Amino acid sequence: MYLGRILAVGSNETGNFVAYRVSSRSFPNRITRTFPDRVAVVPKEGHEKDVFVSPYIAYNCIRLVDDVAVVSNGSHTDVIAEKIASGMSIRDSLALSLMTMDYEKDDFNTPRIAGAVTMDGEAYIGIVTHEKVQVEKVPAGEASYISTYEHIEPHKVEFTASNVAEAAQYIMDQGKFKDFTNPVTSAAAFGKENWKLESI
Repeated sequence: MYLGRILAVGSNETGNFVAYRVSSRSFPNRITRTFPDRVAVVPKEGHEKDVFVSPYIAYNCIRLVDDVAVVSNGSHTDVIAEKIASGMSIRDSLALSLMTMDYEKDDFNTPRIAGAVTMDGEAYIGIVTHEKVQVEKVPAGEASYISTYEHIEPHKVEFTASNVAEAAQYIMDQGKFKDFTNPVTSAAAFGKENWKLESI
């Protein structure tokens, strides 16, 4: 099954996490690149001109702000992070940013998806489509995922990862995620006392 972009948020006994995967049929020539406080999705070398074909293919997919890890499938990652940095709650930051940015105005009306989790395990996940805005809490000790196509409601999922490398790999091709086609690249933030970032 092709789900497009996928993200997961949650916590388990070993830590808190956000994870992101690019699945793509149209623009597979992309990688994730890790920086000190963020992970960006960028075109592979030689494919930089793809950004002129679609403005939606390069963006920060993970941002760290204070004790919060934010994850999304577009430029709204930065908008959400900035709202949280200004003192707004995670739930309100997600809801306001998704509603304001709206779905992507491409050929598929691609939804914007987003999530965030704190070091205390407070997690939220959300989506905006051409028909709805939805933001909901993920219970402590659990994980949920959502995608741009097919699974456009939060789905509870077993997410077996005990560190950042395992989290990035898990959403790429482990557990339930191995059933979803066209994986391109993935990334994660994982932490208990401080965040670590990893990209594949």
